[in-house]
Amino acid sequence: MPADGHENAGYRRLFEPDGLTFGTGFPLTGANRSTPDIEAELRLAEHAEAVGFDGLWARDVPTYWPKFGDSGQTFDTWPWLSHVAARTDEIALGTSSVVLTLRHPLHVAKSAATVDRLSDGRLVLGVASGDRDPEYPAFDVDREERGALFRESVDALRTVWREEFPELEGRWGRLEGDLDVVPKPTTETIPLLPTGNARQSREWIADHGDGWLFYHLPESTLESYLAEWRAAAGDKPFAIAVRVELADDRTADPEPLHLGFRAGVEWFRDYFRRLEAYGLDHAIIGIQNDDREAALATFADEIVDEL
Repeated sequence: MPADGHENAGYRRLFEPDGLTFGTGFPLTGANRSTPDIEAELRLAEHAEAVGFDGLWARDVPTYWPKFGDSGQTFDTWPWLSHVAARTDEIALGTSSVVLTLRHPLHVAKSAATVDRLSDGRLVLGVASGDRDPEYPAFDVDREERGALFRESVDALRTVWREEFPELEGRWGRLEGDLDVVPKPTTETIPLLPTGNARQSREWIADHGDGWLFYHLPESTLESYLAEWRAAAGDKPFAIAVRVELADDRTADPEPLHLGFRAGVEWFRDYFRRLEAYGLDHAIIGIQNDDREAALATFADEIVDEL
């Protein structure tokens, strides 16, 4: 686990239980090329918490690039998670993931600490270096500098959360000890989960992250990644995202989806048991069924409650 002072209520909800936990990601209605129905999204968020999911994850997509295929959840991460916090009670609120290279770290520090305070410490930050090429010139960022910018942002976030009136300098600017960033989070630092490789070495992620958030991986690849992660990071958690479509036939064999599977609940139960045995700590489920409310309830009843 991370150092003392990193484990807020959201992190404990996701990673303190003995075994695999599950979250789900916005847009819960599946409207990732248009503006989602706000009330429908919030009702599904409340429903996910009620049936036993441990996390709700919001994507950070600053601009819409049709070639990439979607616009994320459409709404900006920070006001959206504040809105979700007001409609939920204890479920963790995660980002998957904030693109640090395209946001000023002092803005991120203030916005994230605000959401963390408003949610009573439920925020866990997935953080990324970005992957949509046209966004870099749009923000006047050199894409070749992503790795260094990411490291500097992580250092800036940790510093301004931990210290009052810090002195710090980077490509983003300079603090000279006469300014502070408030509010401070509920714990010493909000937990950070680098996403993918984030242009960093595995050793850097193990040293500087409070866990590792990854995309869907084939089983054999995931098993090897988890073994290497444990060797580098000890018991720091590992999480992945998986798209899930529940077949009407509960015994149906798997069919591949982009970044996931369509299968019956019995296959999914066995699949997640295997991932748990490999050492996976958390799975972010992207439900693909048309009736998402029913599918979330079925997944919780048949899989979450059975593991």
